[in-house]
Amino acid sequence: MKNIELKLGVGLTCLLSVCLLLSGCTKQEQASSKKASAGTSNGSSVAASSKSSGAAAGKGNAKRSLPVITATVTESEFTDETEALGTAKSNESVDITAKATNRVVAIHFREGESVKQGVVIVELDGAEARANLAQAQASLRDTESQYQRSKELYQTKVLSESDLIQLEAKMLASKAQVAAAESRVSDTVIRAPFAGRVGLRNVSVGGLVTPGQIMTTLDDISVIKLDFTVPESYLATVKEGQQVEAKTSAYLNKTFRGRVSSVATRVDPVSRSAVVRALIDNRDQQLKPGMFMTVHLTRSQTNVLLIPEQALLPDGDKQYVYVVKEGVAKKTTVLIGRRKPGLVEIRQGLNLADVIVVEGGEKLSDGAKVTVANGEHSARPRS
Repeated sequence: MKNIELKLGVGLTCLLSVCLLLSGCTKQEQASSKKASAGTSNGSSVAASSKSSGAAAGKGNAKRSLPVITATVTESEFTDETEALGTAKSNESVDITAKATNRVVAIHFREGESVKQGVVIVELDGAEARANLAQAQASLRDTESQYQRSKELYQTKVLSESDLIQLEAKMLASKAQVAAAESRVSDTVIRAPFAGRVGLRNVSVGGLVTPGQIMTTLDDISVIKLDFTVPESYLATVKEGQQVEAKTSAYLNKTFRGRVSSVATRVDPVSRSAVVRALIDNRDQQLKPGMFMTVHLTRSQTNVLLIPEQALLPDGDKQYVYVVKEGVAKKTTVLIGRRKPGLVEIRQGLNLADVIVVEGGEKLSDGAKVTVANGEHSARPRS
């Protein structure tokens, strides 16, 4: 009996232990289920929150305006200049030479000296020429005397008319011989044909000179002729009287000013350019013939619309700018003209006082909202 009771007690104990174990497992599963449910709920909340934040951010970006720097379209005087290369020439220039072979007997100048018109520069041996002149003059006196006597005889009918005409012709020939002899005497004294400065001396007293041999030079450099070429497309704007400025490497800090005196009547068919001549006052005689000079020719001065060059946005063969009106950038096509450092002429597409984007335009699209980040400023020509 006791054994049966003992077995029943042990069995009850085991059954109770199993029930307790099963109860503990059920509670753990319920706790795990609650945690999982809470985790899922939290994840959904985070995702929803992220979507809500992204949508809000997207709306903020859509409304955000971009910062830009602007400038105002201005009207200013535009000086259209042409730069060319030219060569200085004397106002008058001549090589002093002899007409015939002769010997130098006197030199009447110093190298670099200024001389007046008509002053004797070089004297050649004129003894033979003067002797020939004397002979021609004596012959002329004889023929004149014969002609006068013949006229008296012709009046008395002693001499025929044909004989008188023959004597008259002989007298005229003698006069021509005298004139020729006088010219040869004059050729032995070489004078300055105009006022100017003589150059270097190439002969000495006693030396024999031949025709064409240069004894010295004579230049009138009180005025310098500056010849330069311009393209044929500029000829319509180049007129007599236009001002030119020229510089030379000999005087780097000095500008020589003059005016256009003439334009060539022909255009070079190869280079398609024409020669323009300007006159520059050179009373101080700083400029020398043959100097190489850089020429600036002012062709025209007009009032035009100018904008900073950096505002242009090229697109193929067209140019655009962004015009700012009431905080909105509008893409506008423009027609550009001449340029100067940092500035460009606008011929079509903009009006005076329009506000345009100078910096930041590459980030814009047509209709974009912008914020002026600089305070507007005007485009001014550089000095």
